[in-house]
Order: sequence, then structure tokens, then C-alpha cells
Amino acid sequence: MTEQTTGLKKALGHIRVLDLSRVLAGPWCSQNLADLGADVIKIERPGAGDDTRAWGPPYAKDAAGHDTTEAAYYLSANRGKRSVTVDIAHPGGQALIRELARHCDVVLENFKVGQLKKYGLDYDALKAIKPDLVYCSVTGFGQDGPYAHRAGYDFLIQGMGGMMSITGERDDLPGGGPQKVGVALTDLMTGMYATIAILAALTHRDRSGEGQYIDMALLDTQVAMLANVGSNYLTSGKPPKRWGNAHANIVPYQTFACADGYIIVATGNDGQYQKFVEVGGRPELAGDPRFAANPQRVQNRDVLVPILAEMVKTRSKADWIAQLEAVGVPCGPINNLDEVFDNPQVRSRGMAIDMPHPAAGTVKLVRSPMRLSATPADAQRPPPLLGQHTDEVLENVLGQTAADIAKLRERGVI
Repeated sequence: MTEQTTGLKKALGHIRVLDLSRVLAGPWCSQNLADLGADVIKIERPGAGDDTRAWGPPYAKDAAGHDTTEAAYYLSANRGKRSVTVDIAHPGGQALIRELARHCDVVLENFKVGQLKKYGLDYDALKAIKPDLVYCSVTGFGQDGPYAHRAGYDFLIQGMGGMMSITGERDDLPGGGPQKVGVALTDLMTGMYATIAILAALTHRDRSGEGQYIDMALLDTQVAMLANVGSNYLTSGKPPKRWGNAHANIVPYQTFACADGYIIVATGNDGQYQKFVEVGGRPELAGDPRFAANPQRVQNRDVLVPILAEMVKTRSKADWIAQLEAVGVPCGPINNLDEVFDNPQVRSRGMAIDMPHPAAGTVKLVRSPMRLSATPADAQRPPPLLGQHTDEVLENVLGQTAADIAKLRERGVI
């Protein structure tokens, strides 16, 4: 591998990834690897590409303000990669993928279980030509079990995996009922877990010379990320219910309506609760035996929360936030995205970035949150146009000539 450089070494500058994934979970993983310096070769269908290229509007706009063909959804998960178009249903395309895999450290795919085996692109087939290969499959339900051959989508998995049973307003309140999370959280978390698994497998390979297979499933991830809620159930045997913007184990830890909007108050201990009610002019609520300690507040939330709600709504959210921050009570506003990207902390951290783009001139993206002092994560390339790097990769990685590449195009391979 040749180290990619932007003046500083990259943590994964020695790693090349063959990315056969599309949509979100797999591309989110490979984008993490690209941000850390890996050379990610994204394989896409000729003429169509990743499904998310068409998941708009909105689309990035060119210098004249006209829509390009680059959907914002696609742009969110594909920076730092090189796009190569290959028809993997074509025998010549399959041969090309096998040859590319020989030159890669990692293969990432999210096809249905068994689909790549018929093309000779499954782990066993590629391991035969690249024994130390790290091969990661991302599916809805994993490679085995009664649901293995089902298609898995984030929305379905949020429902099946319990997330929607704990998300949404309480059933006994207006608007109560199951609710999905506002972003495809299960896809994103599967991509994050896949990133960790790949890095662990690469570390093992570097120490032992042994590659391995990684089986990532959306449902497994969703069950795992229930975290304390899943643990609460396993400990008590009682299925949890929806709490809306409240917390099952901590009170008060929720939203409150102020005179002019909403704030979040998150008292993580009894001392913070005491300061909260003192700022609100209700110090007696700290000494009341029904509310003095968190277990009692949890038991008596239906009595306490309406009292606190009346207390909070008498002042503005700016007033509450200023006074609670002054005494160390965790609190904050509920921002829309205008406010998020205008937030002084978000701006100071440089979370919104502008990248040069071959069709749009520049595109606005969200930077990686990974901050490494010696090997910083950053986007080295904008999300690629469909097939933008086909000739470059075939020439530089496989040593193909212009004539070789022209023949592949004539045959419909690329």
C-alpha cells in the first residue's frame, strides 16, 4: 500500500478497502475507515450506482444554483472514497472484483446471505486468493438463524429489536405510541460496530498474519444497543414502557415547557436536583421525603413532575439555562438544525465543512467527530461521482492499460 498524505500520516494509510456495500450501514463503516486514511474503493453498478444517489431531493447544487445528480443522502456517507463501476453479474466483472480483492486488506459487503457465493465473491472464494483478507458482511439478521435470508431495513429492525417499544410518548398521554428514531440509528450503529470489528481484525492480522470473517447483523446491533434498558429487562423480567422525553431510572431527567419554549433538565444526582428546585424558588421540594432521593422521586414522579412543570413554565428558557448553568445543573435547549449549525460550540469545533466537488463546485458536509492528535481523521476526497475513479483504480492498482480498460467497457464489464 502507498500512504495517502495530506502533510500528516494517516492511521490507516497502509490499508485498502474494497467496498461492495451500498445505502447506509456499510457505507457509514467505510466512510469511517476513509476518514482514518484508508484507500476505499467503492464498487457501484454501471449507470445507476449506490441506491442513495437517487434518494433526493435535496441534491447538491452547482455554481448556477441548479440541482446536480448528487443526493444529500449519498453525500452524507461516501466522502473519502474512490468510485469504480463494475457489473458484478458479468463474469468479467466478477473476475475484476477478485483481482481487486487480491490487492486489498478488507472487503466490505451488504448483499443478501449467499448472494455473492454464486458470483464467486464470498469469503471462502476470496480467502483462497488472499489468505489474510478481512471480510465483513453486513446483513439484517446475520448469516445464520431462521431469519437469515430475510431482507433487513433499519425501520423494521427498530421495531423488531425493541427500540420502538421504548421510543415515543407514554401510551396514557396524548400522542402516545411507538415511534422510530429520527435518523436510521440501527444502520449507523451497525456501521460503527463494523468499523470497530474491522479494526480489531486488522490488528489481529498484523500480529498473527491471519485474516478472518466478520458477520454483522442489524438485529444483533439493535438488541445490543438497548444498553441499560435491555439490562433492566434482563434483571427484572419486566418489559420497559415508553417514557417519551422522561427517563425510566432518573427524575427529573426530561423536557419542561418554559414561558417561551422548551428546555431539557438532566439532574443526574440528588445534589443537582436540590440546586434545581432552589433556583426555581421551591427549596422545600428538596427536603420532602417523597422527593429527597432519586429512588423516591422515581416512585413519586406522577406527583413531583407536575409541580416542577408549573415551576419551570413561569420563566423564559434563556433565564432557566443561565441560572441552572451557573449552579452546575445540566440543562440545555432543544435546537433545530439552524440552531445546531449556528451553535458557537459546533462552529468552534468545525463540524460543518466545505469540500471541493467536481459537479457542485463545493459541498457542505459534516466532519468526522474522531479527534486524533497524531493521525487526525479528515476527509481527503469529496463523495465521488459515479465511476469517477474507474480508470484511475484499474490503471494504478491493477496495472491495466488504456486499451485494456477500453475492452472492458466494450464488453459491458465496467
